Amino acid sequence: MSAKDDLKSRLSGNKPGIDAEAIRALSDLLAETGLTEIEVEQNGARIRVARAGAMAAIAAAAPVVSAPAPAAAAPAAAPSSGPQPGAVTSPMVGTVYAAPEPGKPPFVKVGQQVKEGDTLFIVEAMKTMNPIPAPRSGTIKEICVENGSPVEFGQTLLILG
Repeated sequence: MSAKDDLKSRLSGNKPGIDAEAIRALSDLLAETGLTEIEVEQNGARIRVARAGAMAAIAAAAPVVSAPAPAAAAPAAAPSSGPQPGAVTSPMVGTVYAAPEPGKPPFVKVGQQVKEGDTLFIVEAMKTMNPIPAPRSGTIKEICVENGSPVEFGQTLLILG
């Protein structure tokens, strides 16, 4: 039985909790296919397995990519005394989307009232769509990003008044 067939048989069961055998089957599938990361979801259970070497490569590359940015941003950031009051920042690096799908209206507009927990944006990171909820109720004062643009960790997405 291949790792893929073994994984299918393990995920078809409805066992609660962590299934160590399913994790082993996913690890075998990673080795068999040469992938660096795999995530599966079935019956409400989600399992994600990644190779440690892949994460080390990503972590090692990050400082090289981000090193020039602080030097360029330092003069602009000096007059500011931290994030603007009411700033909602990105919790991750990715691509920001203002609407649930292309052609649909945006989640929020300037002047709109939102409640705590309302979806403001979606940030796609590693092919996973992550909703960005409103941290509190308020009015959208300013939208600081464009639909489909890349965002950095901690970058201001919008100002909530």
